[in-house]
Amino acid sequence: MTLRTTVGVAALAVLACAVGAFYYLRARGAQPVQEVVSPPPAGFRDAPPPAKPASAAAGKPRLPAVSKKAAVDTALPLRAGEVLEYTANVSNLENVASLKLEVAGRGTFLGKSVWHLQAFAHTQSPLRMVFELDDQFDSYSDAATLASLQYEMRLNERGQKVESLQRMTATGKEPASPDAAQARVLPGTRDPLGLMQYLRNVDWARTPEVPGLRWA
Repeated sequence: MTLRTTVGVAALAVLACAVGAFYYLRARGAQPVQEVVSPPPAGFRDAPPPAKPASAAAGKPRLPAVSKKAAVDTALPLRAGEVLEYTANVSNLENVASLKLEVAGRGTFLGKSVWHLQAFAHTQSPLRMVFELDDQFDSYSDAATLASLQYEMRLNERGQKVESLQRMTATGKEPASPDAAQARVLPGTRDPLGLMQYLRNVDWARTPEVPGLRWA
């Protein structure tokens, strides 16, 4: 076998390997990304479902209702299960990344009524073939003001995983769980997810500007 033939065979082998690797990465990037939902922090409890009114017993006269003050729900009018989806475009490439914002539900955390907010970010093909990104964010925010009680980041970028759980406190008296770090913040501080939902509920016709915005 001559040198020219050997070089040609080697070049064809390298080209075949490159083509095979390209189609493998393309097929892998085209697969839908499975979202892994992390468990809620210790102390979080889902809100019980609303009780159904009991039907009156047949044949019995209805007694006059006793006047009582109903408990006022001061929570912002978010809707559990609401999902907002966005895509990102770079230059002439469309849908290279996706972002999903979700109102996961309502519950109690640290003795307060909270909204559980989530966000999921992923890169898509063809960008995913060179930069694989799968990030998840969780926010547990006060139901009335969306001030942050705990903010969680779980980053997975190009195979490197970073997890950060921050227990927000304005007084330093709320101890963090063993897997979280205590973060001293100003009263009313909102994390990015709480801030986005808060701004969505501002009546900009009546409130042209929101003073004193603070986020973590």
